[in-house]
Amino acid sequence: MDEALLRSLSPSVLTVLVRRGAGFAAAEDAVQDALVEAVRVWPAGVPRDPKGWLVTVAWRRFLDATRADAARRRREDRVEEEPVPGPASGVDDTLQLYFLCAHPSLTPASAVALTLRAVGGLTTRQIAEAYLVPEATMAQRISRAKRTVSGVRFDRAGDVSTVLRVLYLVFNEGYSGNVDLAAEAIRLTRQLAGAIDHPEVAGLLALMLLHHARRAARTAPDGSLVPLAEQDRGLWDTELITDGVEILQAALARDRLGEFQAQAAVAALHADARAAEETDWVQIVEWYDELARLTGSPVVRLNRAVAVGEADGPRAGLAALSELDDSLPRHTAVAAYLHERDGDLAKAARLYSEAARKATDLAERDHLTRQAARLNAGRQG
Repeated sequence: MDEALLRSLSPSVLTVLVRRGAGFAAAEDAVQDALVEAVRVWPAGVPRDPKGWLVTVAWRRFLDATRADAARRRREDRVEEEPVPGPASGVDDTLQLYFLCAHPSLTPASAVALTLRAVGGLTTRQIAEAYLVPEATMAQRISRAKRTVSGVRFDRAGDVSTVLRVLYLVFNEGYSGNVDLAAEAIRLTRQLAGAIDHPEVAGLLALMLLHHARRAARTAPDGSLVPLAEQDRGLWDTELITDGVEILQAALARDRLGEFQAQAAVAALHADARAAEETDWVQIVEWYDELARLTGSPVVRLNRAVAVGEADGPRAGLAALSELDDSLPRHTAVAAYLHERDGDLAKAARLYSEAARKATDLAERDHLTRQAARLNAGRQG
């Protein structure tokens, strides 16, 4: 492969394309594409007319790019020329589809799983992880849901609570970064809040906005996770926080507390703290107590153990954690954090390594591995 030959031919090939009418920037891109192609195929044999070969390939690349750009412009022109739509419902087809998939003939759990798979576009594995069940179990649940609705007429919409559950799980999957669905979930929840006067719809919207406001600070430039306490709060979106808090306050004033309002209240307390050390952990524990009463969720109790550890000390947090099943996802990571706070660095490092092996999310696994390495390096130093 004669790289010197390629470098020497490049200017003359570029000149040919410009003389044929290609703009300089487009011609340069086309020549670069031709050079890449030459590097790929010339090792098998340099053509008898290298310059002619490069000109031909570069011109074809230029024409392909020009046609693609023209097609894109035509599509944009057609969109601009479309007539302004007439009066329509404030709830678009996507949201209607969410309601239809949450059919009364299905259990809420099956309806959520089916909707996430059919409308949300999540994989069976992602849905299983959200529900803390094996992938095979979730695959069977989705298959049963499909069989159940195979002969059903979708003329009765599902209830709001099931749709909210789906939107929440779609948002969480988008927020994790695996599938970018967070903005779409917020859009649909805004539409639902505009169409239905329901405090839990407002609570979910507030929760989404408050979490989304922190998104820019959740990862470092290298893609690694940044824990909440270490995030640059200057990167938080204050407009989204203000919007979320106002929506939450209006919902709470109606005195019909639900789990999404309670979760949003926790998020609002985090958003209200100018620095991590100013966080009102006592109030957060109280809200987690409300959430545990409303849901009975082991995940809520796991998060509560962290909050107790911050409010009353790591040993109180470990005592709360000891009441939970240690097979619960992220249980080991929480134990590692609390043991580190308690000064048992050797045990914390071992638990961080164990949690990393259990983690299914790559970014989370890398974060836990770095935590273990940090503690081990500190002990050796």
